[in-house]
Amino acid sequence: MQPSCVKAGRPGTMTSQARTAMSTSSITLSGMNAALTSLGAAAHDIANLNPPNFRGQQLQQASETGAAGVSTTPSRAAEPGDASETDVAGALQAKNSFLANMTVFRKKDKMMGAQLNISG
Repeated sequence: MQPSCVKAGRPGTMTSQARTAMSTSSITLSGMNAALTSLGAAAHDIANLNPPNFRGQQLQQASETGAAGVSTTPSRAAEPGDASETDVAGALQAKNSFLANMTVFRKKDKMMGAQLNISG
């Protein structure tokens, strides 16, 4: 018996449900990676508050070309300055974003497992 994501008589051909699951995985994984990059930038800035003329990191987020999801790239801020409140808030936001994406990923995984059990 073949999994439900493969159409009968056409091995290697995915159903729209399987493509949606892969797209969901791609989106949630890129979201988790973006959150980790954001958390790393906030941690970097918080750890380096005291040096004079320290320029923190700022993040650029963009849609991934040819795929679902986002990419996040850190760069140096143009001006030096202390933004510790913003960095702490950014770290909390990154944590919550990571947890939200992880929840979606786990639910998708659970639903795919249930679908395979039903059709298998």
